[in-house]
Amino acid sequence: MKGRRDRHADRIGRDATRKQAARDDPGPSPLRGIGAFGVIGWSVAVPTVGGAFLGLWLDRIWPQAFQWTIAMILGGLVVGALIAWAWIDREGRG
Repeated sequence: MKGRRDRHADRIGRDATRKQAARDDPGPSPLRGIGAFGVIGWSVAVPTVGGAFLGLWLDRIWPQAFQWTIAMILGGLVVGALIAWAWIDREGRG
């Protein structure tokens, strides 16, 4: 009878340890992945749209042979891609 109780207590202890480990390190979450897509999207979209508005303003006040709007959109896209890359790199390191 005592051996049976010891096995039961051992099983309860192992289960408790496993559950505590799962609580301490929950692992990857699908919602975290969706959130990452959102952050990456906004980090690219905001500088790109900001570049478009800056380019439109520059085209109005300082016309050139080239269009500032296109240059600023491309510049915003590059800046946004760098921000997204830095964010992914920082998150990947943990």
